[in-house]
Amino acid sequence: MPNEAENLGLLGLMLLQDSRRNARISNHGELITLEEQDRSLWDRKQIEEGVRLVDQALRKRQVGPYQLQAAIAAVHAQAGSPNETDWQEIAALYQELSRVSPTIIVALNHAVAVAMSEGIEEGLRLIEGLGASGKLDDYYLFHAARADLLRRLKRSVEARTAYERALELATNQVEQQYLKRRMSELAIR
Repeated sequence: MPNEAENLGLLGLMLLQDSRRNARISNHGELITLEEQDRSLWDRKQIEEGVRLVDQALRKRQVGPYQLQAAIAAVHAQAGSPNETDWQEIAALYQELSRVSPTIIVALNHAVAVAMSEGIEEGLRLIEGLGASGKLDDYYLFHAARADLLRRLKRSVEARTAYERALELATNQVEQQYLKRRMSELAIR
């Protein structure tokens, strides 16, 4: 069933995610976020093939979660720089993904996209609303995302608390090092 829309979407998603493999970790083994990655290290052939597959899948008009995730990855992959990322498109795709696959993790990713497209305060409001349910209390990426938005708003004390909670929950050593580095960069008076 290689021509089914979701199968094409999944293959496109895999290629698009793998295309950034060489830019995700520094030579010293440190995590490099999407925003900080050297995009010249991205595999352009994989990006082209991934985007082609996403387009082919979406033309079938049987949209599913893999296709939407691949479309989000394609928007990131096609941006020449972090500032050129079409965050409004990403937020809209996450909104559609929320309709097709209504999970709290998708809602969290949507909130981050809203922060980048509509303003940090609005994204933080959405994230804190999600956190009020308690369902994300033990999910380190919730605390890390919240910490990042607080850091961007220069609310350093609150950001440190959120980074500390994320650090308590993170189990991956590379991610733990990243969180520690971010915490050390906070200017707390």
